[in-house]
Amino acid sequence: MKKLSVIALAWMALLAFGAGAAERPMLVVIEMIDINAKPDQVWRLLGRFDGLKDWHPLFSGSDIISGRDGKVGAVRKLTIKDGPSFTEELVALDVANRSLTYDIIESPLPLTDYLSSVGVKANANGGSTVIWVGQFRRKNGLDNPPEGETDAAMVGLISGAYRGGLVNLKQIVEAGK
Repeated sequence: MKKLSVIALAWMALLAFGAGAAERPMLVVIEMIDINAKPDQVWRLLGRFDGLKDWHPLFSGSDIISGRDGKVGAVRKLTIKDGPSFTEELVALDVANRSLTYDIIESPLPLTDYLSSVGVKANANGGSTVIWVGQFRRKNGLDNPPEGETDAAMVGLISGAYRGGLVNLKQIVEAGK
């Protein structure tokens, strides 16, 4: 039940950012994973805005290009392994509650209005639960977009990226115990 209240809070926070947006519906992705480690141990990796490359298998780079890591307004350049780069801005950071929120500034991805939050909480098993929530719209405004640009394709893309990162984060943290 506690997981549901955390999800509900994350959902409401993201919806507040989306008020007044375009007519296409916001797409929402929520991925969670339990990790057999204390929240502070997980947060040491998760909480570094420039540290995505250290735990997410999709990225070869996550460098701060403006501002400072750990400060709202910091901008990171993410480089996908053997692929393009894009930039994201840290728009909220709550160290006490181990969560951060960021948006995409520039991206080759076929989505827009992207906002995401990721955080870690203690769970009932003595470990941690990491929750990654994102909302966005697909760029293609057609009623019948090409197969790779549909709502389902965009949700699948982001869900897969979140899931892949969380699974790898779990492996890294639990192996380092």
